[in-house]
Amino acid sequence: MTAEDLLNMPDDDLRHELIKGKLLTMALAKFEHGRVVGHLTIILGHFVETNGLGVIYGAETGFKLESDPDTVRAPDIAFIRKGRVEDPESFGSGSPDLAVEVLSPSDRKGEIAEKTSQWLACGARSVWNVNPRKRTVEVFHADGQRSLLHEGDELVDDTVPGFRVLVSKIFE
Repeated sequence: MTAEDLLNMPDDDLRHELIKGKLLTMALAKFEHGRVVGHLTIILGHFVETNGLGVIYGAETGFKLESDPDTVRAPDIAFIRKGRVEDPESFGSGSPDLAVEVLSPSDRKGEIAEKTSQWLACGARSVWNVNPRKRTVEVFHADGQRSLLHEGDELVDDTVPGFRVLVSKIFE
């Protein structure tokens, strides 16, 4: 399957990704996952919009990371800085500046590590892995820096200039 085939699939209300030409259909998110994604999207989106920094995209947005065979992934939340926004009728090419993955209990460590590495290798400046069960955020930067933040810590990332939030606020 190609990225174009995926783009032209009929809407079936399911979430799909394309991994090296193979269609991956994901289970619907559970309540806690959806709540955390929604809440963080509001927090981050409000900051980005208020400061005119770029655009926030939701979990339905695909980014074409590889070609022949094609890989199209969709993070739970994506940020693209002003000036990089692309054709609204297609998938983004390469990674967003920031990819946010909210972990589900069924996610396996190896899969998360692979996704994180792929986002960074394809151009993301940072990736946030948000873990609702542990109430932590692990931040990975393209330069190799990595930090694990707990509820009392403040999430600050230059990928979104000026953004800061207490980790505990993400899980309220």
